[in-house]
Amino acid sequence: MVYILNRTEYTLDRIDRKILSALRGNGRLTVAQLAEEVGLSSSPCWTRLKRLETLKIIEGYTVNVNPKAIGIHEVFFIEITLERHDDEMLENFSEALADIPEVVEAHLVTGDYDYLVKVAVKDAEHYERFLRKKLYSIKGIRHTRSTFALRPLKSANTADLMLIE
Repeated sequence: MVYILNRTEYTLDRIDRKILSALRGNGRLTVAQLAEEVGLSSSPCWTRLKRLETLKIIEGYTVNVNPKAIGIHEVFFIEITLERHDDEMLENFSEALADIPEVVEAHLVTGDYDYLVKVAVKDAEHYERFLRKKLYSIKGIRHTRSTFALRPLKSANTADLMLIE
């Protein structure tokens, strides 16, 4: 697959995909461990890793936190329709969502509503406070509809799909 990033054309080969897959499984691998897992020596593996980072194919390293362990027990999805769709309204709304810690994902979408927002909260009371004090204080919302998640069936980073051959 050919990617164009920052005006640089780059083709991910089988080894690059193995590197990305290994790091998705364990972002704390040392270069030596990564090299062994993908079948390279350390120096070429390090070179490939740095290239993937420089090209922003690898944008950073994160940790997955168990939400229940930190008191986050509920997930809601909110469909949001705005009053207007001009650039200023979309920009202001996007910036406001980005500043709310309970919002863990927000997508501008096509279809019957404008945004699909994923919210993580402690409980239903926390969700009600989030709605009244935070979400509904954002100017320009015409309509919302919430859906409560019973349990996750599958959760993956979108980039994981690109590693499938």
